[in-house]
Amino acid sequence: MINIVLFGPPGSGKGTQAQNLIEKFNLKQISTGDLFRYNMKNDTELGKLAKSFIDKGQLVPDQVTIDMLIDEVKKPTDASGFIFDGFPRTAVQTDALEGIVKDVLNDNIDVCLSLVVEDEILVKRLLKRGETSGRADDSNENVIRARITEYYAKTAEVAELYKQQGKYVEINGVGEIAEISEKLFAEVEKIK
Repeated sequence: MINIVLFGPPGSGKGTQAQNLIEKFNLKQISTGDLFRYNMKNDTELGKLAKSFIDKGQLVPDQVTIDMLIDEVKKPTDASGFIFDGFPRTAVQTDALEGIVKDVLNDNIDVCLSLVVEDEILVKRLLKRGETSGRADDSNENVIRARITEYYAKTAEVAELYKQQGKYVEINGVGEIAEISEKLFAEVEKIK
């Protein structure tokens, strides 16, 4: 199995590159955003619990997210591994994910791939995306800059933990999509 944590600030091309990695290596993407939407839409116990916090304007506790992740990785799959997207974002979540992968999959996180793009390029990309996406958070430069700052603040400690383990790899996220994909593929090939 190949288990990847995929990092990238808003506008880094993470969504596009995740799809390319999924297709190339037969991986299953686990996105915390998708897990929340699925569980709430299907009115699962975890979905109801998450919604109870969201409805009060509170953050969903880590344990609820962790329980959703455990349920998801336990589902049968013919995938050759996982891409974790949107999780972990803190040291506590990193430890939890390591435990889930070890206990449920009897495996390890192999690599943390981080797409690196200069802030000014991110802002331009998101403003351009905002012209067609209809997303309010992609059309206000101040909101975009706040999202980028928050991303770095949240992920710094996780990046440091993976650096200490020798599993953190930065990939330049500027250039042709295919070229960036090839750089990501080469890093994954190293662990196969």
